[in-house]
Amino acid sequence: MAETLTILQPGISAVTDLGRRRASRVGQMTGGASDQYSAEVANALVASEPTAPLVELMALDFAMVPSTDILVAVTGAPAEVRVDGVRAAQWEPLVVPAGATLSVTRIRQGLRVYIAVHGVVHARSLMDSCAPDSVLGFSNHLAPGDTIEIDVDCPPIRHPHFDIPVFRLGADRPRFGDHWDVPVTDGPDIGDFGGTETRLFDTTFTVGVASNHIGLRLAPPDGHRLPERTAATEMLSRGVPIGAVEVPAGNELLVLHRGRGVTAGYPVLAVVTTIGLSLLGQARPGHTVRFTRTGIDNAVAAHRRRQSDIDAVRSRVHTVFTALGIPTHVGPGPLPRSALTLESA
Repeated sequence: MAETLTILQPGISAVTDLGRRRASRVGQMTGGASDQYSAEVANALVASEPTAPLVELMALDFAMVPSTDILVAVTGAPAEVRVDGVRAAQWEPLVVPAGATLSVTRIRQGLRVYIAVHGVVHARSLMDSCAPDSVLGFSNHLAPGDTIEIDVDCPPIRHPHFDIPVFRLGADRPRFGDHWDVPVTDGPDIGDFGGTETRLFDTTFTVGVASNHIGLRLAPPDGHRLPERTAATEMLSRGVPIGAVEVPAGNELLVLHRGRGVTAGYPVLAVVTTIGLSLLGQARPGHTVRFTRTGIDNAVAAHRRRQSDIDAVRSRVHTVFTALGIPTHVGPGPLPRSALTLESA
């Protein structure tokens, strides 16, 4: 019989994963964790597959109780993480005894927090992913009293509440705050802006309240003008990537995120890199964003460095867990190339 996680306070939370990597080919949104880096590191810290289901929290307080001793990792935006009221660390494996309350409160300097569980998290799947899809009406959003079934195989580990941490594995934490420097590559329509594309890089934009997982709406300061398309040709609907920076009519930019549809008809000025997408996954309304221009080669190199950092965490976890007799559910080495595919430049 599977053990369970019982949700006491869901806030805004859902069981998700890295999304439907092949969904765009059949006209469906990709979805999945908005901050892919934090989600992938959380799974690495508990020796799970990168694509394993985990819990994504957004902004509000959360609490759950496991029916058995579990090993978890909490990553993402800074927050107060407590086990039965005792402060616990983020970005490291953490023991939660059976019946203890794991709470995450005061999420700040970002928007989303991720909780990965050592073992197997059971979740409904659609197209090989448990990520919610609002268009198809597929949801793994959590409510008070919900239970998540888990299979665990971790031996008991002493949790020294007032002693040194159980683990220190050195996962690299991104810089969190209220301003985000986001790298972008040139979009397919950048030549249509007649030199005004430089406004994208000379302006600090503010995240609007209508932003969500589908896209972020970014407004320039009063008196500042957006880049303007000068080409006279008609824009036709066509496929657009995750991270497309669109310039619709009005005075806001639209940056498509993981919940975006696969087609659009606005000019695409730039495309946010994979690293930039994780940063934007943490941007709250009221936060500011500055775009920095980079080349595709540099974007790919930065992505590979980031994946190498995650591989290093996975290798350290494998070494430590093996020494402690804790089963691992993914090997210590780099993932196959197919698992490291860039979604955008």
